[in-house]
Amino acid sequence: MSTPSITIYSATWCGFCHATKQYLDKLGIKYTDKDVDDDRSAAEEAVSKSGQRGIPVIDIDGEIIVGFDRPKIDAALQAHSA
Repeated sequence: MSTPSITIYSATWCGFCHATKQYLDKLGIKYTDKDVDDDRSAAEEAVSKSGQRGIPVIDIDGEIIVGFDRPKIDAALQAHSA
């Protein structure tokens, strides 16, 4: 079973960002975390991928999810894990 490439665009003050990362940590899934407050290019990437300014933006192998939406995250993980 392969692990999908996951990037989370987040900020330290964002509760839903923390919830997303804790959820993936609990599942034992590795991800790259990009802080949109510290990294201007990461913020621009997140807006470019999602079309909006909300966080977290979760990129699971190119599938974009905005916010901590566990059913969508689970479905994307399942769809992108071969």
